[in-house]
Amino acid sequence: MEEGNWQEGGARAGDEAREPEVKKRRLLCAEFAVVASCDTAVAQCYLAENDWEMERALNSYFEPPVEESALQSLPETAGEPENWVDLTSEEATDSASSKISPSADTQQEDGSIFSFITWNIDGLDLNNLPERARGVCSYLTLYTPDVVFLQEVIPPYYSYLKKRASNYEIITGREEGYFTAIMLKKSKVKLKSHEVIPFPDTKMMRNLLCAHVTKYGGLPNNILDVWEFLGKPNHCQYTWDTQMNSNLGITSTCKLRFDRIFFRAAGEESHIIPRSLDLLGLEKLDCGRFPSDHWGLLCTLDIIL
Repeated sequence: MEEGNWQEGGARAGDEAREPEVKKRRLLCAEFAVVASCDTAVAQCYLAENDWEMERALNSYFEPPVEESALQSLPETAGEPENWVDLTSEEATDSASSKISPSADTQQEDGSIFSFITWNIDGLDLNNLPERARGVCSYLTLYTPDVVFLQEVIPPYYSYLKKRASNYEIITGREEGYFTAIMLKKSKVKLKSHEVIPFPDTKMMRNLLCAHVTKYGGLPNNILDVWEFLGKPNHCQYTWDTQMNSNLGITSTCKLRFDRIFFRAAGEESHIIPRSLDLLGLEKLDCGRFPSDHWGLLCTLDIIL
């Protein structure tokens, strides 16, 4: 009886000693499940197979199925141009482009207008990923922005963009898991340098990707929200709208302005002034889904020389 009590006490002591590790692994499973949009059982399987290292586990989860069966399955031959989008072409080949009329003031050859797109492309959602990637690229082809800011890019998506967007220089915040990317039109924007500022306490592989490019004037402290500066236009108020966007299958209605553009004027008498702001990705693709669960933002700026 005494021996039994000693063993029971020892077992309890052992459980208490392991509790921090167990709790840590439960948190890792929960975090993995959020990032990968899977259940915790799947998360536990991938984490256990990768020594509970989050980045390795996410790479194992995302890369093989997409590399082998999704984006790499897109035809590379020139004989079937209707199956892919070439960003170097003047025309977009995805069906979404035929439903959109480009803004007449998006580009000016004299450089008086500067345009950029910022978009959370939801590369973590593997459903219909090739079609959705082509859908995003069709908008880039249509509007030919000078700069593109992308979030939730994954390695296969990045590889696809490099192949299709040879007229852009692409820099990324990392090379594994999921990350941000900045695309700079080579004919319009000269990259001087870039840096990645880490977030040491992040549990979702977040960091800040900064690109230093040719600029006008100094940088004062006044920063404004472009949407507010333009009078808070209703048509582009919400960039995440589960009532209109059915990609995530969320039944409740949620409208949020997750994606925002903050602007700092160049000099006291600003030479760059926000001109317009519009949403992108509002049309469903042939697969029946939108390019992303987020709407993209197209912003144009007047450059007064």
